[in-house]
Amino acid sequence: MKKLRKAVFPVGGLGTRFLPATKAMPKEMLTVVDKPLIQYAVDEAREAGIEQMIFVTGRGKSAIEDHFDISYELETTMTDRGKSLDAISGTRFRPGEVIYVRQQEPIGLGHAIWCARHIVGDEPFAIFLPDELMAGSPGCMKQMVDAYEKVGGNIVCGYEVPESETHKYGVITPGRIDGRLVEVKALVEKPPQGTAPSNLMIPGRYILQPEVMRILEGQARGAGNEIQLTDAMSQMIGSQPFHAYAFDGRRFDCGDKAGFITANIALALDRPDIGPEVRRWMDANQ
Repeated sequence: MKKLRKAVFPVGGLGTRFLPATKAMPKEMLTVVDKPLIQYAVDEAREAGIEQMIFVTGRGKSAIEDHFDISYELETTMTDRGKSLDAISGTRFRPGEVIYVRQQEPIGLGHAIWCARHIVGDEPFAIFLPDELMAGSPGCMKQMVDAYEKVGGNIVCGYEVPESETHKYGVITPGRIDGRLVEVKALVEKPPQGTAPSNLMIPGRYILQPEVMRILEGQARGAGNEIQLTDAMSQMIGSQPFHAYAFDGRRFDCGDKAGFITANIALALDRPDIGPEVRRWMDANQ
């Protein structure tokens, strides 16, 4: 079993659901409290032991690169004024820790992942969708890596949702269950109401073997006339170990306006510096 060292962050999307905010700013730079979504994903990756971050970007995404670059003027000014640099300590990549790849046309998540094939090489790799903010201790990917080191193969994150909501998501058909680890028999995309094989949906965290790249290489377009990652993963079930790990934590869909607002409120309430004030305001305005 090869160690998991690399992660792919597909960040080339247009973010049309958040217009006009995302007309000139990448949706991944939208902030939850005081940290952009992409920073939450990178912090989660680092906690899980990921050594190399692969960003699959598109036009208009330079703010992401700037965020993780050295800002000499800012750092010098803060130092001269006696201010701590702790707030930006996690925004700098070490040499060799990051690679940027351009996705020249937005034709699906599967295509975005395939764009990173030469950097992934023959190693297993993780995938982070920054729209999905996964809050837990330890983090979602750390929990998944711990499971991966026991069983190997492919692991997707699983998250329990009410049965009334399963038609909105891709869900797994479960096999043998061992604690939080669930064998995956099939992946079902948005099953009709009342027909879902389980209530474990698939949020945006994956650990996949490099063979998925070869499947994506020749894969035809699927739903939405896009190259779908789910279609490629489905072809790997049965030929390689494939599990879901039921995440112990909270999920916020920050690609949705209501989910984004909910994440800001929930994480603000968790903060000892601003939580009490936010809670007082909420209590006074019920």
